[in-house]
Amino acid sequence: MTKSVETKKLLKKVAWYSSVISAGTFCAITASYATGTTLGGVASTITASFTQVTKLITGGSYLAGIAFSIGAIMKFKMHKDNPQQVPIGTPIALLFIAAALLFLPSVLSVAGSTIFGSATTAGPTGSVFK
Repeated sequence: MTKSVETKKLLKKVAWYSSVISAGTFCAITASYATGTTLGGVASTITASFTQVTKLITGGSYLAGIAFSIGAIMKFKMHKDNPQQVPIGTPIALLFIAAALLFLPSVLSVAGSTIFGSATTAGPTGSVFK
């Protein structure tokens, strides 16, 4: 293919994607005006949904941490049975990943307090001043 044909195909894709995004934005704005919801109301609804996303990430982090710790225990057993086949670095790496995932929610809480100061609490709905 020549460059002009590739360029035309790329421009068609870009035009198609931008038209889909424009149509979606138009539908969202039209729906918000039809229901009487302001743009601020839509933003508040989106911000309120961040709380659920935070809970999902926290729960997923705990579950993945437990899964990685079980995997590390199994790899330690496999290393004990046959040290030639499973190097010791594999279960140790899994153990560190499990610890990182299990402590991730606590670390994020402490990091939020450190970044935003002790007078504020950072969360999914913004900073709350005490």
